[in-house]
Amino acid sequence: MDVHFIAIGGTGMAPLACLLKRQGHRVRGTDGPLYPPMSDLLAEAGIEPLVGFDPKHLDPAPDLVIVGNAVVRSNVEAVEAERRGIERISMPQAIARFLLEGREPLVVVGTHGKTTTTSLAAWVYAECGRDPGFLIGGVPKGFGVSFRLGTGSRFVIEGDEYNAAYFDRGPKFLHYRPQTLIFTHAEFDHADLYRDQDELFGRFAELISRLPSSGRLVACWDQESVRRLSASAPCEIVRYGLEPGADVVATGIEPAADGTWFSVVAEGREARLRLPLWGRHNVSNALAVWAAARADGIDPAAIAEALASFGGVRRRLEEVGEAGGVLVVDDFAHHPTEVAASIEALRARYPGRRLRVLFEPRSLTAGRRQFHAAYLRGFGGADEVLLAPVFHRERLGHAEALDVEALAVALGERGVAATAFESVSALRARAIATAAPGDVLATMSSGAFEGLPRSLLGDLQDRRRA
Repeated sequence: MDVHFIAIGGTGMAPLACLLKRQGHRVRGTDGPLYPPMSDLLAEAGIEPLVGFDPKHLDPAPDLVIVGNAVVRSNVEAVEAERRGIERISMPQAIARFLLEGREPLVVVGTHGKTTTTSLAAWVYAECGRDPGFLIGGVPKGFGVSFRLGTGSRFVIEGDEYNAAYFDRGPKFLHYRPQTLIFTHAEFDHADLYRDQDELFGRFAELISRLPSSGRLVACWDQESVRRLSASAPCEIVRYGLEPGADVVATGIEPAADGTWFSVVAEGREARLRLPLWGRHNVSNALAVWAAARADGIDPAAIAEALASFGGVRRRLEEVGEAGGVLVVDDFAHHPTEVAASIEALRARYPGRRLRVLFEPRSLTAGRRQFHAAYLRGFGGADEVLLAPVFHRERLGHAEALDVEALAVALGERGVAATAFESVSALRARAIATAAPGDVLATMSSGAFEGLPRSLLGDLQDRRRA
């Protein structure tokens, strides 16, 4: 087919374009100016996007137009496609049509843990010889890419709660038709899209209710909300968790220099294994994959070996570098629950070091005032917190935007040193001026954070040379 992408440079659109090109389709598209890594990704695939949106870009008329979820209804190419009657679908609709047809989708959903769990699943199935296809919202280091067609029956995909497109307002995951669904966590998020928790949870329940009777739900039984939502499953449920009562349980969790050691108790047997990640949340993620892989008949020893060789995911507690005894770690945490889990993992990995968290309330959820109390709990394990301005403060408005100054004061009253800054550059200057050997500088943001992780390392290297 001749396929045209509107907003081809998106983090999901660019990998999809590359996969369709590998399937033999003619792929073209448009976007604003693109930058690495998406520009490099498309160039390596031999795709040259046009810059800017113009109705003439649909000449000659393509067979199909795929529209990214960042595209607005008034986009001139979207308007022209509709005027001409060219078939138009959303990105998740395209994924379902081109990538999931004839496969057995293993879909990972949940408020937290999706990217790491999807990456672990793709890695385990690949290392165990199943050659899965996959499409992930992050880059597993062992693969070096976020996507692969694969030849096996399984296609592993991260199920996003975000809307599919301006004409397709439901969550993306409703298009993915899971044969196996891993459900990691359920908590209110995406306050810009969902009125309240009930609306978001209703979408999870809808997805679960659509599972085929021959399918499988792999559910985190530690979560009361997951247990409640799982009641609508019309198929087998495999329960996993860190607490007794699940079908697959982790016991004896012990952080070490080479990762986290724990025992998996399931099917009347116990296996001791190592995961080269830290934090109880990552043990839970690994349990989910263990449960899914065992249900697919993969040998326990092979699963354990695969988990032990997992290299992690970029921007998930990723070590950027160390200079002058100061380590810089970059993390995607942006929700209070994720912040708390990441801090716990950092404590386990770097015991005895001063932990300084540099946090940007980036998303339209992370920057909301309603999470003030949750942030107080989330940051409680840090030695110091440096708070950047709310990225969307003007869009949110005074009544809705998180008051980072008040949060800093409240953290100080709880014994956690905290400072709010008027700019990222001011935060960066303070972090460098006060950095001491042994420090861990952990940046947390769901966005670019103005390139802070790399610039911090550069500043530290310059200081050491001076």
